[in-house]
Amino acid sequence: MSTVKSPLSDADRQVTGDTLQAALVDLIELSLVGKQAHWNLIGRNFRSIHLALDEIVDLARLHSDTVAERSVAIGVPPNGQTEALARLSQVEPLEQGYLPVDKVVGYVADRLQPMVARFRERMDATAQADPVTQGLYIDIIADLEKASWMFQAEL
Repeated sequence: MSTVKSPLSDADRQVTGDTLQAALVDLIELSLVGKQAHWNLIGRNFRSIHLALDEIVDLARLHSDTVAERSVAIGVPPNGQTEALARLSQVEPLEQGYLPVDKVVGYVADRLQPMVARFRERMDATAQADPVTQGLYIDIIADLEKASWMFQAEL
């Protein structure tokens, strides 16, 4: 069996791999709840929020792929399966059924804030262990903070 050799020390690979797995779960969850909200959104300003949710989903999917590929590049196989999501998710589920725009906007705004905080913790944790991964987190944080601002401005 072939494995990917890590450019990092075992300790740095462990720290970085753990943060990448948690980041992957956050991003997959964000894409899933974003689509769930997108499909069930109703009410005034439907179209603009519907499109904004698509932007969040696209952002989450793009970054989740980058995070997973970085994990492989350092020799840590990523896990984006439902079992990992169920076990590791820190994203509170979205209600089922039709959801008014104001409720969805509040939900997204309230979930993005702690997610940004978790990514900032990951950024700090990888400063010494792997500055390349830290750089990825900086890019993700910029996008998440922009999305957070946009949804907060709708409240």
